[in-house]
Amino acid sequence: MDIRHLKNILVLALGFMLIATAYGGLQNLQSSLNPIKGMGVASLSVIYGSLIISSMFLPSIIIRKFGCKWTLVGSMCCYVTYTLANFYPQWYTLIPTAIILGLSGGPYWASKCTYLTLSGLRYAKKNGKDKMNVVNLYFGIFFLVYQSSGVWGNLISSLIFSQRHINGTVFNYKYCGAGNCPDMTIGSLNSTETTRPSTDLIYILMGVYTGCGVLAVLIVALFLDQINLTEGHEKKDKKLTICMSFMATFRQLKDKRQCLLIPLTMFSGFQQGFFASDYTKSYVTCALGIQFVGYVMICFGATNSIFSMLAGKLSKYTGRVTMFVLAAATSASCIIALLLWKPHPDQFVVFFIFPALWSMSDSICQTLLNALYGVLFAEHKEAAFANYRLWESLGFVISFGYSSFLCIYVTLYIVLSVMALGFTLYGIVEIIESRKRPVTLTEIQGN
Repeated sequence: MDIRHLKNILVLALGFMLIATAYGGLQNLQSSLNPIKGMGVASLSVIYGSLIISSMFLPSIIIRKFGCKWTLVGSMCCYVTYTLANFYPQWYTLIPTAIILGLSGGPYWASKCTYLTLSGLRYAKKNGKDKMNVVNLYFGIFFLVYQSSGVWGNLISSLIFSQRHINGTVFNYKYCGAGNCPDMTIGSLNSTETTRPSTDLIYILMGVYTGCGVLAVLIVALFLDQINLTEGHEKKDKKLTICMSFMATFRQLKDKRQCLLIPLTMFSGFQQGFFASDYTKSYVTCALGIQFVGYVMICFGATNSIFSMLAGKLSKYTGRVTMFVLAAATSASCIIALLLWKPHPDQFVVFFIFPALWSMSDSICQTLLNALYGVLFAEHKEAAFANYRLWESLGFVISFGYSSFLCIYVTLYIVLSVMALGFTLYGIVEIIESRKRPVTLTEIQGN
């Protein structure tokens, strides 16, 4: 890999990491910081709902009009507006900025995927490398840096809020874990100290998060090279309308491989949604207390970052099928164990084993599934990655939506079912691709 390509990957990853540090930290805290009438959780639902709409209509037209670089810069500015709204959280500040953030999300993620895929494909073509291995490596490097945001965002909030002393917490371990239902009393959710942190601490936190967002915008604007989306034959597609962009996103569904990958893509959203809401609430908060949620999320982010890089490198030697099988086995094992486990503070280490294993599966799925989309649908990258964000976001929306109404064991069975369907249909995609593989000279001579 040449220095220029490595520099662009690192700049892109650093920008995304800074944005995710702020947004990820805010997402984990919304239910605690803005609990009145569910305002914080409602804003998250609006974000992912808007992201679905954005993924259907906007990525292709925005990327073609402004290019990947300036699409990223504009979208990052939209993320910053949501952070600013949290200085004065009200319905009329959070909801509009949540819509702005959600609408920017489709172009934001699609432009990142398009940039990395195009860079990888062009480098592979120029140097005679295997395109899948190069794209996997590019996404692996990106996610190595990006996934570390789970460490920094939660570490920042934990350090700033560490001055809060939790008193009078009442624990009820009986209903922790898979048996927990919305109408049950659980652990520290009924603590007498569930009040909002002081305004000064919140302002400090929002100031740090805003600084992360502004720094991300400056880094990408100043140091990321623009990438040429056209190579002769694509110039005629310059003039796109919103209608054409919408049709391009859904025309992609004519490809049966895209349809077969929908459940696995949604599983990525279900998996992350369950961990961010149900695991932290019904296992960690219930048995250990809310003050440990940040540390568990740090464990998740750190291991996710490491395994993202390993997934990109190991797939070169094991093949992506082996890595996806490992992800499926890990997720299934975690779900079954969570169904059987009765969490208790005496099992302190176990609370961190699950996020480590869960993040390993998540990092494999995200890294290799992004790369798979980029290679399978190389001719329609924007539409393909728009579909990726659409279906993953739908998984988030559904997961967050039912978490307040269903018992944990039910949500675990839902995640397990989606996982089984997703990996089964992915296997069919691999069979289809293997039948299309050209016969090599060695195989001909062997016959």
